[in-house]
Amino acid sequence: MKASYEKSTIESEFDVSTYLERLKYALESGSATISFQMNRQVDDARDRKYTNRYTMHTLFPDEDVVAVLKRELATLTVHDYIETVKDTRYPKRSDMRVFGKKYSGEDVYIKIRVELVGSMGNNYVFVMSFHFAEKAFVETDFPYRKRGG
Repeated sequence: MKASYEKSTIESEFDVSTYLERLKYALESGSATISFQMNRQVDDARDRKYTNRYTMHTLFPDEDVVAVLKRELATLTVHDYIETVKDTRYPKRSDMRVFGKKYSGEDVYIKIRVELVGSMGNNYVFVMSFHFAEKAFVETDFPYRKRGG
């Protein structure tokens, strides 16, 4: 899933929880602008099922994409967290967080970046990926999921 120009780390559970609280606050307060790549160049060589466009149309037909993303991103928990990714091509940009959730019995890969736009608390949420996972998730993909019970 990770490209060669990306370096991944696992943040502390506290840091992930704090990140999600801030994301939810931004989404609920209306201070977040959502940007979503419905069509990505990388999708040209990918099986259609694993594209953002196909996944959104399959899971949320006839719904506004931005409204869906605001709603679904607000449901993310620390248990959905997989990793934090630094894009070494753009070292000054904020890190991307990767999450995984099940929708209609299928794994969905979610990768987002939140950028602080200004001093007024406005945030820019860039959703790079929201698509069916090409490889099924396993419990060990999720560092903060309780295992075995």
